[in-house]
Amino acid sequence: MDARDAADRFAHTWEAAWLRGDTAAIAELYAEDCVHRSMPFRPVHRGRRGLVAYVEWAFSTERATEVRFGPPLVAGDLATVEYWATLAEEPDGKPTTIAGCAIVRFRPDGLVSEARDYWHTADGHRPPEASLFLS
Repeated sequence: MDARDAADRFAHTWEAAWLRGDTAAIAELYAEDCVHRSMPFRPVHRGRRGLVAYVEWAFSTERATEVRFGPPLVAGDLATVEYWATLAEEPDGKPTTIAGCAIVRFRPDGLVSEARDYWHTADGHRPPEASLFLS
């Protein structure tokens, strides 16, 4: 699978799976020995199991009400994908918006070998008006 196809699959799968809270669909995107970093100073998640544990933890405190991923920007085996989601934070359902980018490296088989996320949150539900790729 070429990186463009892998990146498109990554964006479409994450968009749909995040909305459904479908950790299994997300896990299928990642290699067994992948390395994932969520924000620069958080611990590294090693392997598919580490990634799944992180996603399950994140999904346990939020319910996505809208998720959008922009078209991936691909160069070689790397892709950058912008995302934007509105969430209801548990336990009180507080509305929150998260906006960020995933930087992803793909293996030749299309699975993610490395991923890093940078994101910000804001109180309330905000439209992706400041986005270059989601408008």
